[in-house]
Amino acid sequence: MTVIRALTGACAAALASLCAFVAPAEAQTYPTRSITMIVPFAAGGPTDVISRIVTAHMAQTLGQSIIIENVVGAGGTTATTRAARAANDGYTLITGHMGTHAASVPLYPKLAYHPEKDFEPIALLAGTPILILARKDFPPKDLKEFVTYVKANVEKVNAAHAGVGSVSHVSCELLHSILGIKPVGVPFNGTGPAMNALVAGQVDYMCDQIVNAVPQINAGTIKAYAIATPERNPSLPNVPTTAEAGLPAFQAQAWNAIFAPKGTSPAIIASLNAAAIKALDDETVKKRLLELGSVIPGAKDRTPEALATLVKNEIAKWTPVLKPAT
Repeated sequence: MTVIRALTGACAAALASLCAFVAPAEAQTYPTRSITMIVPFAAGGPTDVISRIVTAHMAQTLGQSIIIENVVGAGGTTATTRAARAANDGYTLITGHMGTHAASVPLYPKLAYHPEKDFEPIALLAGTPILILARKDFPPKDLKEFVTYVKANVEKVNAAHAGVGSVSHVSCELLHSILGIKPVGVPFNGTGPAMNALVAGQVDYMCDQIVNAVPQINAGTIKAYAIATPERNPSLPNVPTTAEAGLPAFQAQAWNAIFAPKGTSPAIIASLNAAAIKALDDETVKKRLLELGSVIPGAKDRTPEALATLVKNEIAKWTPVLKPAT
């Protein structure tokens, strides 16, 4: 029996040693095949655009292609649920944002995932200021007139959004709570389709991320009343801040970040984080993001730990605002 126990102990020790050797070896060879990046909205929206810009550079660094897969539905929670249930081998990731990884918690009582418990944070990619936008022939000329008009016509006007829990929905919920109104919401499977409807004049207004809006504002196909940040954005210097335009209480900025399923190897997380940071430091990537009005995170905000803190704080921030809407 003593000999058997000794052999058993030796085998266990050998197995543990082998596992300790194999794990780093696997991490060093990662990735050996293409990676799928799930984008929880339709192609053409801000999350999709930012994902494509950053992951194209990350793919060069990692030596493998990163395939964007757009999965729409339920304000991004359908795709996020799928990502949470994916294998934690580093080959299925998701570009999440303030809606999927914060606002979804109070808005969906039966949410099939929890942003803090079911994901490994990798890197914050960009901040995206929110704008109050309208179809180009919407009657109000400025934000003060907009506020007066929507309050007086709340039963007639409508607000487009990309689904319950999306950034466009959540940010307008904040706006509506400040104004004390509940206009009709018109949901779409992504901000891209919602913007198309706004350009076509099929909906009245929306609250949207700057990345999605800059080209349309510059083309004159929609109008921008204000940007919900303390300072004007260099990409839209003529658009006033909400404070300048008379509604200082409305302040909102979204964000996009990369996450992996819970339990993904720390070594793989480190590799992906390094690739994302390298992309954000690339002059071409920075130029493209800044032209779209994005805010590029500083060094202290690019770590997995910083992203984890951001998610925690955003859940705490949006829960009291959005809980009454459920």
